[in-house]
Parts: sequence; structure tokens; C-alpha cells
Amino acid sequence: MEIKKIVVGALEENCYVLIKNNTCIIIDPGADYIKIKDAIGDNKVLAVLITHSHFDHIGALRNFLVKRSIKIFKKSNLEEKEYSVGDFHFECIYTPGHSKDSVTFYFKEENTMFIGDFIFKDSIGRTDLPGGDKIEMENSIQKIKQYDENIKIYPGHNEESTLGEEFENNPFLK
Repeated sequence: MEIKKIVVGALEENCYVLIKNNTCIIIDPGADYIKIKDAIGDNKVLAVLITHSHFDHIGALRNFLVKRSIKIFKKSNLEEKEYSVGDFHFECIYTPGHSKDSVTFYFKEENTMFIGDFIFKDSIGRTDLPGGDKIEMENSIQKIKQYDENIKIYPGHNEESTLGEEFENNPFLK
């Protein structure tokens, strides 16, 4: 699976385009639809995955809603289970704390997680915004500690990391 990161919008949100066999999935289309469309290229968009509904993660979502063939996955229509869309297979993990609707998408075959604003390199998402909850964040952190430390994590802002690096270096995950 090829992963393209497109930094979009005023808050420099990470939108991801996952490409496999001339098809793709978009994760968190925050803004700048033209930049996202350029990254999609000739690949067929199968789905859009939303890690949470803050404006900086969904600004360009409306551009994908007009195509009825594209599935939209967000907390309101997801259970904690495995899903398949085309050749893509992922698990939805509820990880509230930054927001009530925060979810993590785990692609086991590729050993990758797309975590939105749940965990950042050496930090975590804010819990002081509306819908944020420090206790839920602590519970989500405990849940994610059950996963393999070699999993690469792709956050909603800034640079990638691994769960192991964060377990070792992130003061919020100790």
C-alpha cells in the first residue's frame, strides 16, 4: 500500500491518500481539495475515513459526498470491528479523549495506524476543547498500549512515529 501525506489547511492537517491496485482511500480530507485530488491522480476513490469531525479534518469532505459510490466511515456509522473496502482491510478502534468521536484506523496487514489527533510524536491531542475528556483520553491510551510497539502511526498533524517510540519517549503515554 502506498501512503501519500498531503498537508492541508491553515492548521497544517495531515490528509492521507492510501493507494492500492489503482484504488484509494482518503483519510481526513481537511481542506485544499485540489491538492488532495492531485494526489489521488487516476486512482478510483472507494472511501473516506474520518478520525474525528473537527473542522480541520473534514473541510474538503463535502467534495467527496457528491459521489454516491464513495463510502464515508466515521464514528457515527462505525463499530469497533474489522472492515473491508476493495483491497483495503482495516479495524476501527474507538479512541475518545481529544473528541467524543475520535477513532483510530488500524491496517494490520501494513502494520499502520491512522490516529488523527489522538497521539502525536511526543504528545497527545488536546482534551480541553468541547467534547474532549481527560479520563477518556487516559482510557484510550491504556487501550492502545495493548497493540504492538512496531506499528507505525500516522497522526493528524506533524510527523509520523511508532507506538514503541511513543511508549518510550512520549511523557503522556508513560
